[in-house]
Amino acid sequence: MTETKFTPRVFSGIQPSGNLHLGNYLGALKRFVDMQGEDFETIYCMVDLHAITVWQDPARLREKTREVCAGFIAAGLDPEKSILFNQSQVAEHTQLAWIFNCIARMGWMQRMTQFKDKAGKNAQNASLGLFAYPALMAADILTYHATHVPVGEDQKQHLELTRDIAIKFNHDYGVDFFPVTEPVIGGPAPRVMNLRDGSRKMSSSDASDMTRINMTDDADEIAKKIRKAKTDPDALPSETDGLSERPEARNLVNIYAALSDQTAEQVLAEVGGKQFGEFKPMLAELAVAKLSPISTEMARLMGEEAEIDRILARGAEKARAIAAPILQQTYDIVGMVGAKQG
Repeated sequence: MTETKFTPRVFSGIQPSGNLHLGNYLGALKRFVDMQGEDFETIYCMVDLHAITVWQDPARLREKTREVCAGFIAAGLDPEKSILFNQSQVAEHTQLAWIFNCIARMGWMQRMTQFKDKAGKNAQNASLGLFAYPALMAADILTYHATHVPVGEDQKQHLELTRDIAIKFNHDYGVDFFPVTEPVIGGPAPRVMNLRDGSRKMSSSDASDMTRINMTDDADEIAKKIRKAKTDPDALPSETDGLSERPEARNLVNIYAALSDQTAEQVLAEVGGKQFGEFKPMLAELAVAKLSPISTEMARLMGEEAEIDRILARGAEKARAIAAPILQQTYDIVGMVGAKQG
């Protein structure tokens, strides 16, 4: 069997189910922008179908979908260089997901730790969509033959499942049709932690707004949250080993490193020995310089809903131009008679 040469293509997405925050920016958006260029075709999606695996208020879902799109653009994604769209507007995602539901095994899905975490002890009352979500995620990626996906550690298991589905499909049908997608995991702050508890991930679902920096926060709010972030009484160390038992200190150093495009080692070489009373103002100044222009641009874009909707519609057309032929070829391989894409 001849090995297929796949176009280098990046796909990733963010659920529009909560506030975009610093963790989304450093763990996803900033990396999306860095990958936008000549080396890859880049496709970025607001995964609204994933969001409704748990109940969402419809008006809020529409607002948050537009807000994520505004965040993408304000962070530096250019709709002329990257394809930006919301998942529900490209039907090929759900059509391919059904094929993958028939390829994936129950045991694979039952091992997914994120389902166990979200469903909790009352798994029998969780939606079927929440259980089958990883097959739709695989379809999101493979309907574009994406070769690379920037992911956080919490999504790594789902990407491994995507690879398993691609391998099994290719094996079952004797083809080399779907790529075995490579994860892109890295950067100084791939996992940004809670500003009040460095052992927990920053999250839009946390009850306290002081635990996170929202991408819609203005300069004063950003500075205030950093000023009030939990720390410890000791000076910063000169080497990263000194952060091993200091989760809040490690988190703030990692945030500084990611915002300044440095490693944690480089940051500590500069700030080692400083107290937090001196380091926090440095971090606040950097964060305001990097983030407040994004929040200002997001606010402007959110005042232009019709323009956001036009961008999403154009993006969906571009996405379908790639996805429809791949789905048609999938149907042909599987043996669907007369199944033609419009």
